[in-house]
Amino acid sequence: MKYVLVTGGVVSGLGKGVTASSIGVVLKACGLGVTSIKIDPYLNTDAGTMSPFEHGEVFVLDDGGEVDLDLGNYERFLDVTLTKDNNITTGKIYQSVLDKERKGDYLGKTVQVVPHITDAIKDWIESVSLIPVDGKEGQADVCVIELGGTVGDIESMPFIEALRQLSFSVGPDNFCLIHVSLIPVLGVVGEQKTKPTQHTVRELRALGLTPHFLACRSAQPLLESTKAKLSQFCHVAAANILNIHDVPNIWHVPLLLRNQNAHHSILKQLNLTNVATAPDLDSWNKMAETFDNLTNHVQIAMVGKYIGLTDSYLSVVKALLHACIACSLKPHIEWIAASDLEDESEKSTPEAHAAAWKILKSAECILVPGGFGDRGVSGMVLAAKYARENKIPYLGICLGMQIAVIEFARSVLGLERANSTEFDAQTSDPVVIFMPEGSRTHMGSTMRLGSRRTHLHNRDSLTSKL
Repeated sequence: MKYVLVTGGVVSGLGKGVTASSIGVVLKACGLGVTSIKIDPYLNTDAGTMSPFEHGEVFVLDDGGEVDLDLGNYERFLDVTLTKDNNITTGKIYQSVLDKERKGDYLGKTVQVVPHITDAIKDWIESVSLIPVDGKEGQADVCVIELGGTVGDIESMPFIEALRQLSFSVGPDNFCLIHVSLIPVLGVVGEQKTKPTQHTVRELRALGLTPHFLACRSAQPLLESTKAKLSQFCHVAAANILNIHDVPNIWHVPLLLRNQNAHHSILKQLNLTNVATAPDLDSWNKMAETFDNLTNHVQIAMVGKYIGLTDSYLSVVKALLHACIACSLKPHIEWIAASDLEDESEKSTPEAHAAAWKILKSAECILVPGGFGDRGVSGMVLAAKYARENKIPYLGICLGMQIAVIEFARSVLGLERANSTEFDAQTSDPVVIFMPEGSRTHMGSTMRLGSRRTHLHNRDSLTSKL
């Protein structure tokens, strides 16, 4: 197995996930099989219990795994179906080691970060990288690993050490390290600054890892003088300094890498030049250009609870984007806080209430995505009612679908107390029930998630007949 490790420095949120996905796209376009692993150094077992405001969306995999939203990027870019084991967290690693310790698997030895935690990380990476994810038989040729966070974080140290050991054990022809860093421009001076990248590379090298490539994030293309300076002080060949500057849409990133011959250099590092072909990115290029040239817009009202961070609904936004392109339209998403539509907000925050209703009434379609808890539910019900009465296309996903059921039951069927038992356990008209496998005391891994078969026991029901 060939490994491509993507790390990040200076600041978080540089786009390591998109960079890692784009590297995978270019390698796949060269005829190689690609799989991916995301490492999240946080102590949570998975992303399932984390606030959307803090972490963004929880991406749900086919096997029901609740994982980091970067795995959504991998699936969309690479057209693969990943498993929950493709997302490694500190919580999962420590839990597996402690379970072994309790069973006596370590034969009475003192369990330590090195070698037990680091060995567990390496074993996990090596076993998961062999799992086919593209629907074809046999393992992939390359595994792209993204290490979350920034180099220097205390929590990522065991992973850095494990990856250092992995690079040594698999050999230089099977390991490629790409470090994503920021090249800022100070407003007053207007000069591209390399010092932050110099510092983060120095820290990475002090931990035993030397980058083969620098993926430099910047607003504008890198100057040749900046590249030369980076090459001299970061010990990276000038040809291996890749510039990922700001682009109109993220589908241009694989094309940026291709245009800089990144695939040539990566294939050379991994000793794959003999088995790879020239990258075929014609369809990808067409998709990126099609979106750039779209002129007609469609206005979509997104009525949600977590609109303070748009990453909370990233998969919904991406799905809308793909759907709009298929219809030759550019999506114009208007975000509405569900609570601003409620009658109470008319008294407490009249301006926000008026603005929310103005947006809703001007929208060509309405979407209510998923969420938890009863905050904003009555506002969502009002949005669903407005859509139904005015024949505005309405899409309810998860909670949004439940909202449509509740609204129809109340307004059309006359069941005034119709509700979900999640919001009102004592309701006389429970049109949506709390799922039996759900837990009211534990939040993690208690939901019915993923791609699964549903068995309908009542054959005479309308649902069964449909």
